[in-house]
Amino acid sequence: MSDVFAPWQQRAHDQTVAALDAGRLGHGLLLCGPAGMGKRAVAMALARHVLDTGMDAAGRTRNAQLIAAGTHPDLQVVSFIPNKTGDKLRTEIVIEQVREISQKLALTPQYGAAQVVIVDPADAINRAACNALLKTLEEPAPGRYLWLVSADPARLPQTIRSRCQRLEFRLPPREEALAWLQRQGHAEGAAREALDAARGHPGLADRWLQGEGMALRRQVAEELDRLAGGRVGAVELAQRWSGDEHADLRLRHAADLALHRATDGLTDPGRLHKLAAWFDAANRTRDLLRTTVRADLAMVELLLGWAAANPPPSKGNNR
Repeated sequence: MSDVFAPWQQRAHDQTVAALDAGRLGHGLLLCGPAGMGKRAVAMALARHVLDTGMDAAGRTRNAQLIAAGTHPDLQVVSFIPNKTGDKLRTEIVIEQVREISQKLALTPQYGAAQVVIVDPADAINRAACNALLKTLEEPAPGRYLWLVSADPARLPQTIRSRCQRLEFRLPPREEALAWLQRQGHAEGAAREALDAARGHPGLADRWLQGEGMALRRQVAEELDRLAGGRVGAVELAQRWSGDEHADLRLRHAADLALHRATDGLTDPGRLHKLAAWFDAANRTRDLLRTTVRADLAMVELLLGWAAANPPPSKGNNR
C-alpha cells in the first residue's frame, strides 16, 4: 500500500493493523486530525484488512470488488443523506442513521466473521443521534467495529470519545511533506510556497496547487492591498468575494495573510493588536457563512476593519 498512501497515512495504517492483528483494537475507533489528511482512505483500507481476515484469495478478490462498488454487505459508510425534500444533503447525521447502524451491527455478517461501520464526518452527528450511538458503543459484539472519522473531535461528547481508541493524524515533518508534494509533480518552489500557505498541511497544499487555491491567495493579497490603499471599496470587494463558491477560501487566505503580517517583523504594537483582532474576526465571519446571514454584509464589516488596521503609509516629505 506504500505506492498509494502518503507516508503519514501509511504510518497510521500500519500502526492500526498491528493493533488489530495483536487483538489490541477494541470496538470503537476515533480517527481524528486535520481535514484532508486521508483519514477516510485509511479507514477504508483498515476495513478491507478486517474483512479479508481468514479469507482465501477468491474471498479477498470478492471483497475488493464489493468494497470498490460500495456494495459490501458487511461494510457500511454513514455520511450525509438527502433532506426530506431531496433537493440537498442534510448538514447533520441524524438519529435514524444511527439506529440503522445499531440494526446493522446486530446482524450476523454475511461474509467472514466481521462487520465494519465507518461514520464520516462523525462530528456532524447531532445530539439525539449521539445519545443513540453511545448505547451502541457501550454494547460491543465480537467482530463488530464502529469507526468515527473526525476533523473536529472536540465537537463529539466526551462520553463518545472516552469509549473509542484514538488514531491521531498529525501534520508530517516539513521535509517529508515537501518530498511528497514533489512526488505529486509539483515544482520545489511552488511546493514550498503552498506548504507555507497551508501551514504545513501537505494535503491542503496539494489541493491548492492542483486547483485555484494559490492563484486565489495571490489575488486576495492584491485586493487587500488595494483596499488598504483606497483603490477599491469595502462594499465592492465584499460583493466580489461573496459572489461565488470560493468565499470561505478567500476568508481563510485573508485571515492567514493577516497572521503573516502580524508576525513578519511588525513592531508597531497598535497595528499588531489590530491585525490579531482582524484574524479572529475573519475566522468568525467564516463561521457566519454557514448560517443564514448574508455573506456580503458580514464581509463588508470585516473589510472595513482591514482598511482601518492597514492605513496607507504617509508620504512624508521628499528630500
